[in-house]
Amino acid sequence: MTFRPACLIGLAALSWPVAPAVAVDISPHRALYTLNLASTRPASGVVGATGAMVYEWGETCDGWTVQQRFRLRLEYSEQDNVEVSSTLVTWESKDGLRYRFNERRLRNGDLDEEIKGEAKLDGADKGGSADFTKPETATLALPAGTLFPTAHTVLLIQRALAGDQFVSRKVFDGATVENAGQITAVIGPELKPGPGTGDEKLPKSPLLDRPSWRMRLAFFPADSRQEQPDYELGMRLLDNGVSQDMTLDYGDYVIRARLDDIEALPRPSC
Repeated sequence: MTFRPACLIGLAALSWPVAPAVAVDISPHRALYTLNLASTRPASGVVGATGAMVYEWGETCDGWTVQQRFRLRLEYSEQDNVEVSSTLVTWESKDGLRYRFNERRLRNGDLDEEIKGEAKLDGADKGGSADFTKPETATLALPAGTLFPTAHTVLLIQRALAGDQFVSRKVFDGATVENAGQITAVIGPELKPGPGTGDEKLPKSPLLDRPSWRMRLAFFPADSRQEQPDYELGMRLLDNGVSQDMTLDYGDYVIRARLDDIEALPRPSC
């Protein structure tokens, strides 16, 4: 279970004409979210969930960095509780062609998995390769049109600014030793700055005084023809890259990430 706010066949090629890309001004920031159980199905056995996540989106002269730390405790009605946590560190070049990733996941304090590697694309809308060094050495050929996470988030904002309502692309994030998965996004109408339903306690910050859109992203695994996604991500994404709130829908239960605090990070002097 991994949160990546920075995201499904046929329409994925985006073969129809589109307007020139709109410039997007990403704001480097650090955000703190509280995690809790939003809803659950009785058959899931999940009766409670609590946790927290810290998400840092930084900027270097030639790329974007992400540091994400989260901890979630799941409570079950008829089995022992489970605590999962992870630490994710990534770097992505500003041209969207290079990507490095390293993630450690713990389950009840014990190492569950570590994934590390780097990926590159041969050019915009071209394929490339991903080289893993952990958990084992492996190389995957990435298909043409693959995006890395930051480039995908920027594309979502560009398409939202252009008034589009649907985006489907292949995205590689290194979360598993698998190829790029398909992500479909449904984009709602533009929202004015301010709290939404359940957001009345948002922190005060100029970072949040921006237009935004409700989006619903469905994540499908690589080379899959299944009709149902592995999970869905709902979020209110601002035009500067900030996620005002998020919900992770795993089918049997839904986790909500509520924004509690946010601060701007410095930009590099290049």
